[in-house]
Amino acid sequence: MFAAFVQSSLIRLIPVGMVMIALQRTVFVDIQVSGVIVQVVLALAAAAGASGGSERGAVAGFVLGAMYDLVEGTPLGSTAIAFTIAGAVAGLLALIAADPQWWLKAIFVGLGCAAGEAMLPVVRVFIGEENPWPPDMVKVILIVALSGAVMSPVLIPISRWCLKIRGSAWTAPADLPPV
Repeated sequence: MFAAFVQSSLIRLIPVGMVMIALQRTVFVDIQVSGVIVQVVLALAAAAGASGGSERGAVAGFVLGAMYDLVEGTPLGSTAIAFTIAGAVAGLLALIAADPQWWLKAIFVGLGCAAGEAMLPVVRVFIGEENPWPPDMVKVILIVALSGAVMSPVLIPISRWCLKIRGSAWTAPADLPPV
């Protein structure tokens, strides 16, 4: 069991998640776009989905969301559900193309971030918060999605390393006999 944990991608994802959560709580609190805090941990979960598929994205989103819940003091699993959905949505969208270009992956990360951010108030309704819907929810979702898409060229290689995903190898075309 210990060997399986050491060989899994969690051994890389947890320390990177700790660094990202530390950056989220210190640096990115001050970086606000039109009053909305940029969500770097959510973008990492969506990047994991865009680079590794829906299953890996969901696992990475759940782990990052549970870590985020432990740090923030929110009920355990409330953010994890939204981050899981962000990773799964980005992974499902990545099924559109076999080896998508960087800009297409950025769109997938942005849409995954939008799905995860839109899910946060829904989860907060279920845990019994008084006022879970911000008055400018559409603006928040748009800014989080755009910032996730902008950060994706940096976060996708990090998520590929965390999930131990190797790039596709280029092979030379076979020599075809003349027609």
